[in-house]
Amino acid sequence: MSSWKKAAKSAQKTHRERHQPESRKHLGLLQKKKDYTARAKDYHDKQKTLQLLRRRALNRNPDEFYYHMINSKVDKGVHREKRKEVDYTPEQIQIMETQDIRYVAHKRNIEAKKINRLQSELHMIDAANETKNKHIFFVDDTNEMRNFDVAKKLDTHPALLSRRTNRPKLSRLKDMKLPELDERSLDQLERKKQVAYRELRKRLDRERELTIVQQKLEVQRALKDRKITKPKLVSIGTKDAAPIYKWKYERKR
Repeated sequence: MSSWKKAAKSAQKTHRERHQPESRKHLGLLQKKKDYTARAKDYHDKQKTLQLLRRRALNRNPDEFYYHMINSKVDKGVHREKRKEVDYTPEQIQIMETQDIRYVAHKRNIEAKKINRLQSELHMIDAANETKNKHIFFVDDTNEMRNFDVAKKLDTHPALLSRRTNRPKLSRLKDMKLPELDERSLDQLERKKQVAYRELRKRLDRERELTIVQQKLEVQRALKDRKITKPKLVSIGTKDAAPIYKWKYERKR
């Protein structure tokens, strides 16, 4: 290809799509071919669907019946399922509410047992060690106070003075066979301890939430008893506490 043809080819004008004429500008943008193709395809698909439904309606058995005909309805152009309303007797409702309370109480007892197990394993040692010691020693004179050695007085190692718990004496330390632990093993033990404390905290929160739910259910059940006088509201319920009512004292025979 000669250089003249290359220059002529590069100099060709780039033709853009025709825009909407000024006289038709009020009609909006001019529809392009790809827009027309998509709109035409959608229109024909809908026409085919309508023809299929019309043919099925003509071939339908007039005696045909299925339960979805009476279990659904068209609401504002949308096909929706009807809500199935089940009637219960007051005795049945009371039994179901009692079962709910028993289930919540059962789950709360499970959480309480797990909390006791975790507390027995952890013993809350860290919380005890964070409390400052207030051990008071009495000396006879100033010279004894200056030379006073707390570790010698308590008969323990100086590294264990900051502990309030698990502070054995030197005589016991000599007889104890302590395992050799490196830094990695100590870090793993510390991580396991922190995981156990986090689990304990979550269990305590869950047990508290279940207790509040159980109290609210019991109050609701008591308010539905029509045999007693309507109680007086003392404080409204919140997300952290059940409502408090004051019932009128009635002497039972």
